[in-house]
Formats: sequence, C-alpha cells, structure tokens
Amino acid sequence: MTIRILIADDHSVVRQGLHMFLSLDSELEIVGEATNGLEAVNQARKLKPDVVLMDLIMPQMDGITAIEIIRHELPDVEVIALTSVLEDTAVIGAIKAGAIGYLLKDTQANELCRAIKAAAAGQVQLSPQAAARLMHEVRTPENPQALTDRETDVLSLLANGKANKEIALSLHISETTVKTHVSNILTKLGVPSRTQAALYAVRIGLASLPPIEKHS
Repeated sequence: MTIRILIADDHSVVRQGLHMFLSLDSELEIVGEATNGLEAVNQARKLKPDVVLMDLIMPQMDGITAIEIIRHELPDVEVIALTSVLEDTAVIGAIKAGAIGYLLKDTQANELCRAIKAAAAGQVQLSPQAAARLMHEVRTPENPQALTDRETDVLSLLANGKANKEIALSLHISETTVKTHVSNILTKLGVPSRTQAALYAVRIGLASLPPIEKHS
C-alpha cells in the first residue's frame, strides 16, 4: 500500500524537485500540491493524504497555521514541516501546532523518504537536541486525564520511537486498536500530536530521550 503525500510549498522549483525524487520510490505517491497554507488546508480536506510536507513561510496562510488546522480537522493526517528555517520559534511553533517531524530542505532525498515512511507509520523520532529544546518550551498539560494501563503502555512504546505495527506486535493487539489508543491518549493529554505526547512521556519519566539515529 502506497503512502499518499501532499506537497505544500510556494516555490515551484521545490515542488518539482520533491515530486521528481519522491516519485522514484514505489512506496510513495504524490496525490496533490499546494502553493500556500490555505490551499494546503483545502487540498488536505479534499484528498486526505497520509502525510503532508509543509513549508512554513508561505503567502495567504503560513505553514504553522495550516498545520494546526489540518491536525485539528484531520487527526489521521501526519504533517512534516519541511523548511529552510531553523529557529526556535519555528521549530516550537510547528511542533505545538501538531507536526510529527521537522526537516530542513537540505535533507538528503533518502532521509526524507525514510522520514515520510516513519511518519506514516506513526513513528515519533526526535533527536536528543530537538527533544531537549522542546522539553523546555512546549508545555504539557498540568492536570491531564488519567490514562488506562494499556494507554500508558502504548504511550511508552510510542515515546521510545516505536511505529504502530511494532506497538501492535509488542502488545498483541491490532494496528487499528493502537490507533484508537493513540487517539484517546492525545485527547486525554490535550495535545495535537504524537510528538507532544512523547515529550510528555519523557517529562514524567515514562521514556528517555532517544539516541541519535545514524543512517548510511
């Protein structure tokens, strides 16, 4: 089953470049493109992609606002911020809005493909540097609703970088059940993304900051 992708960027050269090398991967399918945040939101509503690659600085509506709307209306759609901007306000804004990942535009093609597949599988991946920075800035709920034992198990595995399939195998449940548990976890914690749920798990000692993954 292919992963359906929506590309949102106001530069046609960037969209064309992404389209060209992502199309080389048989597991990925580009289902649409958007030139600004507003168009990205409308396209996401219409196409319901698995993953949106979202530029942050765009006309009409910026990427962070678009991420927030998409994650609120379409919680099954994961969003990766893909930008040339590496500033605390941008990183924090994107994650607070609900992005599952944050990549720079100079990311290697194979690394981007890997990140898209990880996002589609529900895999939270934070480098220690990013997680440490976000831990100080992204506020987790003071009094979240209590999680069930099974939800706590799912959150722990999620925060330790496990994908939905791996969580399902570990807990002997279906992937659909995993997704239901994750949805309940996000609702109870009052956060829009797995990434913020993972940060909460680290903060309460349910998981530790992951080591940096090295890819050849």
